[in-house]
Amino acid sequence: MQIQALNLRGLSMKLIKNTLFALMVVGLFAGCATVGQPYAEHKVADIVIGETSKADIQSMFGNPWRTGLESGKQTWTYGNYRYSAFSDAQTSDLVIRYNKEGKVASYTYNRTTANPEQPAKTKQAGP
Repeated sequence: MQIQALNLRGLSMKLIKNTLFALMVVGLFAGCATVGQPYAEHKVADIVIGETSKADIQSMFGNPWRTGLESGKQTWTYGNYRYSAFSDAQTSDLVIRYNKEGKVASYTYNRTTANPEQPAKTKQAGP
């Protein structure tokens, strides 16, 4: 009885090890990871400092991926980060800072791109 229990335990450990190994191999061959969620990058140009509201932003981009505070201002972050072991990373993020009235005080938009004609943008309210 005890020998049979040891054999079952050994079989279970072998199954677990084989499963973990298979998952590692699949992960290595897949070689990619995605963090965040896609958002409508083409609408970034529609943001107007001091005029665009939180409701407008939510209508344009959906719910933020992350929220937080920066220098006392509420921030919403939209981000989509795709990494691959076999090609260049493709990343984009939009960080929006709101004033006390709930309007956009400033924002930063960054992305990786092979096109130097489309640089990242940062806009801020006047002094």
